[in-house]
Amino acid sequence: MDDHATTTGGAAAAPTTGGLTCLVTGATGYIGGRLVPELLDAGHRVRCLARSPERLRDHPWADRAEVMRGDVTDPDAVAAALRGTDVAYYLVHALGTGAGFEERDRSAARIFAGRARAAGVRRIVYLGGLTPAGVPPQDLSPHLRSRAEVGEILLGSGVPTAVLRAAVIIGSGSASFEMLRYLTERLPVMVTPSWVGTRIQPIAVRDVLRYLVGAATLPAGVSRAFDIGGPDVVTYEQMMRRYAAVAALPHRLILRVPMLTPRLSSHWIGLVTPVPRALARPLAESLRHEVVCHEHDIARYVPDPPGAPIGFDRALELALRRVREADVSTRWSSASLPGAPSDPLPTDPDWAGGSLYTDSRERAVDASPQALWRVVEGIGGANGWYSFPLAWAVRGWLDRLVGGAGIRRGRRDAALLRVGDSLDFWRVEEIEPGRLLRLRAEMRLPGLAWLEMYVEPGTGGARGSGARYRQRALFHPHGLLGHLYWWSVSPFHAVVFGGMARNIARAAAALPAAPDPARDATP
Repeated sequence: MDDHATTTGGAAAAPTTGGLTCLVTGATGYIGGRLVPELLDAGHRVRCLARSPERLRDHPWADRAEVMRGDVTDPDAVAAALRGTDVAYYLVHALGTGAGFEERDRSAARIFAGRARAAGVRRIVYLGGLTPAGVPPQDLSPHLRSRAEVGEILLGSGVPTAVLRAAVIIGSGSASFEMLRYLTERLPVMVTPSWVGTRIQPIAVRDVLRYLVGAATLPAGVSRAFDIGGPDVVTYEQMMRRYAAVAALPHRLILRVPMLTPRLSSHWIGLVTPVPRALARPLAESLRHEVVCHEHDIARYVPDPPGAPIGFDRALELALRRVREADVSTRWSSASLPGAPSDPLPTDPDWAGGSLYTDSRERAVDASPQALWRVVEGIGGANGWYSFPLAWAVRGWLDRLVGGAGIRRGRRDAALLRVGDSLDFWRVEEIEPGRLLRLRAEMRLPGLAWLEMYVEPGTGGARGSGARYRQRALFHPHGLLGHLYWWSVSPFHAVVFGGMARNIARAAAALPAAPDPARDATP
């Protein structure tokens, strides 16, 4: 699931006056992470159910919301989270988790529906997928079929439910936008599958959020599905051409090849874009059928303000502006990649959980701790990993070939990191500004891996006291294959990890010295 766990806990934020109490599941995901501040700004109280509450710690709204540790597959956790709730947002799904995801979606939705009814929840709001009219369920993609089934389960809960059905969501950081962006920017000549001719009705993420917030106050007697979309109906080919125009790219040559199935398309998308095959395949399969709104009844209850719904070209402009200004609040990779490891780093130095291999490096740095931290926090993405770029690139390609994230997920923000951010094929597990960055590997490995980078005050150096950089790579092997993996790659550690420590130190020393306010002050 997008955002699951097994126990409850957490502290409540200070209550606000008025408004509704809203539970948001999937708050660590793309839509959930953007919905929470919108609800808060609308005057509602917000509670989040999250498997890993610490991943919400650094969000700007974290101190305004209540966070509970829990999993939508745990009936007790769901019951506790729904207690005293007026409106429950169901924003989780098992997209891309492999075989059996439909049953996992079905089971979780039934738990949520039953516990919401028992708790006396006044409304459920669910964001589902827009399904084509007249197509039997068995002919839909497994992803769309499951989303539709979850909507039916929630509508049958006995709790008034609003199912908002959207097709392609266009917003900075959305999987659909990233897929469109990278395909168009990287391929001036494209050999494309036949589904690029399918008609689609995309919607701007701003309108999705507006409808989600508005659905909280629907009349009690309204319990139904609503199609939501923007004003434009386009084919995917037209979307690519219009993206090129908005982004001021040269004309794109698009050649259709009918034998490219959704399965083959997902491999192609995985090679060209940061979206991994596990997510690309259901996205491609969902485009086999026309997905166009057949009604706009939601406007009777959530009126469209001037200029809304936002047109496709305008949605692209807004998303591109956010990307170029490095102001992307959540990304498709905000949710953990399905199958990625999630065990926390054992903190006990005498950890008894089995073998724990380490590679430690330490260097004195002729730079201030602040300069060194700027380099550490800026690692990855366009800045790279400061050692043997070819080795990192090859490791990323190998990871993509086995269904992993690869190294092209990049960063949410070019300079700043927060707990839960994806960082190429790592995820930020802990960050102590100015001191520690701990990354957990989400690449496919026969074990669990972490990379720690510490910044400490040093002694000596041309710039005051200087700094000391400490780096530690850790690996907990799973079985014999894990041990063999560590020993097979350990000969390269001096080049990869040693080079990283050396080049990070050099990069920090090369940064311009920060001005000294005391020295520059005039008497």
